[in-house]
Amino acid sequence: MTPTVSASGLSLRYGGTRALDEVSLRLTAGVTGLLGPNGAGKTTLLRVLATALPADQGAFTVLGHDPATARGRQEVRRRLGYLPQTPGFHPDFTAFEFVDYVAILKEITDRGARHREVRRVLDEVGLADVRGKRIRKLSGGMRQRVALAAALAGDPGFLVLDEPTVGLDPEQRMRFREMIAGAGEGRTVLLSTHQTEDVAMLCHRVIVMAGGRVRFEGTPAELTARAAGRVWSSTERDSGARAGWRTGTGSFRNVGDPPAGADLLEPTLEDGYLLTLDDAGAEVTA
Repeated sequence: MTPTVSASGLSLRYGGTRALDEVSLRLTAGVTGLLGPNGAGKTTLLRVLATALPADQGAFTVLGHDPATARGRQEVRRRLGYLPQTPGFHPDFTAFEFVDYVAILKEITDRGARHREVRRVLDEVGLADVRGKRIRKLSGGMRQRVALAAALAGDPGFLVLDEPTVGLDPEQRMRFREMIAGAGEGRTVLLSTHQTEDVAMLCHRVIVMAGGRVRFEGTPAELTARAAGRVWSSTERDSGARAGWRTGTGSFRNVGDPPAGADLLEPTLEDGYLLTLDDAGAEVTA
């Protein structure tokens, strides 16, 4: 499958910290999950791919365009939808006015066509009835949907989502999962998240980052398989486990290298993720 995004050797330093260290990846149509602990370099990578931040080294293309050139950046930005972790809302804008403003920045210049597009994306995220309401009066979940509508304006071929479900309650997260799954039909979505269940439910590919590097790239099933034979149950936390916690049944779920005769459990994507971080020397807490 022809990649929508192809990156090679992306590196970036902030002072003495290497935020990205020779990152190479390929993204195709569908939803790809980006997992990693705080400080892994996820948001930096998203900002680079969204052309909001230049890399010190390396190169990438988006939909065949090279953002290293002024013309290439312009073409990428026309086909890009970006939902940052903290969207910059003007609280006195209505939902319609905010999305309309973003559509103007995307160079949708015909007023009639632009307003039709704004109504379309607000309807797509379920906000048609509140499009005239000021953003400061909307709930947190509705504000996130306004931000997603703005990212979807212009029908982008590449959609970048940075922690879109953070702070949402379970019902709001379920609603967002439905919208993200729909957005991934026919376009490429890169979803950065700390929620392994979001990746398990939504993503056809997953990338794990730690210390500015890609530590895993493959399918969710392949990441889960990394923990096969390495998860077991015990009556107390096993001192030899790399991570372990008490479950609702009172037994302990241990992840690592099991002792002989251990009561092995079926692994989850989270187990594979924890072991990948541990193998990379990243902090693992449980």
